[in-house]
Amino acid sequence: MEQEHLQLRRHIEEISKLTEEEWEFIASHFHLRRLKKHHFLVQEGQKVDHEFWIVKGLVKSYAIDAKGKEHIMQFGMENYWVSDYPAFQFKREATMNVDCLEDSVFFSLSFNDRETICHQVPAMANFFRTKSNLGYINLQQRIMSLLTQTAEERYEEILQKMPHLIQRVPKRLLASFLGVSRETLSRL
Repeated sequence: MEQEHLQLRRHIEEISKLTEEEWEFIASHFHLRRLKKHHFLVQEGQKVDHEFWIVKGLVKSYAIDAKGKEHIMQFGMENYWVSDYPAFQFKREATMNVDCLEDSVFFSLSFNDRETICHQVPAMANFFRTKSNLGYINLQQRIMSLLTQTAEERYEEILQKMPHLIQRVPKRLLASFLGVSRETLSRL
């Protein structure tokens, strides 16, 4: 079994244990892909029918406002799931972009394959339910930090929770994620 598949199995089994037969069925629905830096996993205006689990690399999820300003919602790195989830769930066009900041390796899973896996393997329905709940928690924490914390407090939180991100992300992108200008970030 390839190293990437072993990583995926370990990731899933942190939440839901699988039999060998279940794993073989599940693995057949995930497709390993590689993209170079600056390539898109999701592009605004395009139909979204896959979600992605990052094996190696770094991506940013962002939207561009009417004035052309980029607003970063999330950075995704190893062991993160990313997509434009409203577009993925409702089979619509993306309203955001997911762009590789580094050469990246990831598994893609189509909406239909996810439904098939969850129907055939109840442990996977539990896995995706748990991951969705954790995603909701992270989203709520992100919104609360933007509403209640200063830029300095948000920066300190990143330093504590994700110090490796500081080395991997250019300052201008980190500033966008924090909701401040690059000049403000340099003063923090």
